[in-house]
Amino acid sequence: MAANRAQWKGHIKIGEISCAVGLYTAASTSERISFHTINKATGNRVRREFIDSETDKVVEREDQVKGFETTAGDYIMIDPEEVAAVIPESDKTLDLEAFIPCSEVDDLYFDKPYYLVPSDDVSEEPFAALRDAMIKSDVVAISRTVLFRRMRTVLIRAHDRGMIATTLNFDYEVRPSDQAFKDIPDIKVEDEMLDLAKHIIETKKGDFDPSTFDDRYENAVAELVKAKAEGRALPKAKPIQVSKPNELLKALRESAGFGGAKSGGAKRKTKAANANASKSGKTAASKSAAKATRKKAS
Repeated sequence: MAANRAQWKGHIKIGEISCAVGLYTAASTSERISFHTINKATGNRVRREFIDSETDKVVEREDQVKGFETTAGDYIMIDPEEVAAVIPESDKTLDLEAFIPCSEVDDLYFDKPYYLVPSDDVSEEPFAALRDAMIKSDVVAISRTVLFRRMRTVLIRAHDRGMIATTLNFDYEVRPSDQAFKDIPDIKVEDEMLDLAKHIIETKKGDFDPSTFDDRYENAVAELVKAKAEGRALPKAKPIQVSKPNELLKALRESAGFGGAKSGGAKRKTKAANANASKSGKTAASKSAAKATRKKAS
């Protein structure tokens, strides 16, 4: 992390123990392809200006202030100095308030992750002691502090030789799921469909390896830019066909590799094949055992 600049420096504190730490950005969008807004007629870049909604005149940056709308068209103007005055003063301390089971925090509340590392030699030992104790106890820590001019709740967990500090969304920022799910009908799924779906899931089981996930959007945009620069045209993507309700069972059978056959018959064939394999294995084992016994007796 020496090559990067810490986004925040402070201390982790638990009881009378503290250690100096630094926060470093764990996820960044700086490598993404970005575009500029261009005047189609001239090919020149355009710049953004703020226009007064009544006078249609340009408002310069020094004349712009924040405003809160009280009623339609009426605003209370707030200066940046006034905002800074009411923000809680930061003591640059991540005071660990509670340790909770790892599974207790719904990742719906996760906001942004940061790497948390000791920032001086003296802090390395207490940092390591806290990290290893959290690993053995299988817990994460909850803390609060002022980060980037806002009071934030932070989830801290051990990760490799360091820790991850994830800022959490406040409860009022997370929309309740019942509003999003209320219109989903209560559907009874057929047993055969469930068996087929479970079979497909079993054949697709794997491990989480982020290095194998490619950003198809970025790759496609990069290829588009290259093709445009070379005067080539790219083929248009084919639309995805959504499975119709009356074709769902057929699609599941085909996805499971059973073609048009019913899964029950396929399951019986698989069960019979497994039984035969087991029987053959037992027979071979019995023959081997008998042969070894005869050899020993002779």
